[in-house]
Amino acid sequence: MRRNVEIGEISDGKFYSSNDMAKLSCSGCGGCCRGMGHSVILDPWDIWEMTRNLGVTFDDLLSEAVELQVVDGVILPNLKMIGQGESCFFLSSENRCRIHKFRPGVCRLFPLGRYYQGNTFQYFVQKGECHHPAKIKEKIHKWIGIPSLRLYEKYIREWHAFLKEAENAVERLKDPQSTKNLCLYILNQFYRKPYGAERDFYAQFEERLREAKALLALEN
Repeated sequence: MRRNVEIGEISDGKFYSSNDMAKLSCSGCGGCCRGMGHSVILDPWDIWEMTRNLGVTFDDLLSEAVELQVVDGVILPNLKMIGQGESCFFLSSENRCRIHKFRPGVCRLFPLGRYYQGNTFQYFVQKGECHHPAKIKEKIHKWIGIPSLRLYEKYIREWHAFLKEAENAVERLKDPQSTKNLCLYILNQFYRKPYGAERDFYAQFEERLREAKALLALEN
């Protein structure tokens, strides 16, 4: 989800790589797990992690924990907020994340964000988002805690670039039915169609990406 704001409004202007250190900490207050609306957008890696660790399908997730919305012209899933306190579906009564070991990438980043320039990005610390400012510095790659982070970052760059292509394709399509068909294709291709739990995710994603980009080329 793009944020149409100046970077200075949401950060101190400093940018980081995964090897850098930044002031990051978590008090366990659960503030970032409440009242997030539709903002915790899930990418294909998130769904792969959740489905294989929970032993469920994407449609199972849609029945309770996840919902769909249109993001920059494309239908994408996000974590659902529930109850009076608008809490994440996976937040326990003890104020703990029930899927912490395989939580989504956006959750792992917080309070970090990604600042994209072209098809690459740098990390930044979001200003004013966490109510318990950190006093010590943490290695960013340790904070994110994803194995083979370089592969993951490459995947994130490719997914971001693909979504921009998809958005452009949607804008070119004048027929509502064609737009709907394209959006549903993306949803099925990258989310609903099961990933092999024993196969490398990144290899499977690359296969699906090649197929989808070929289809988008036909739409030009």
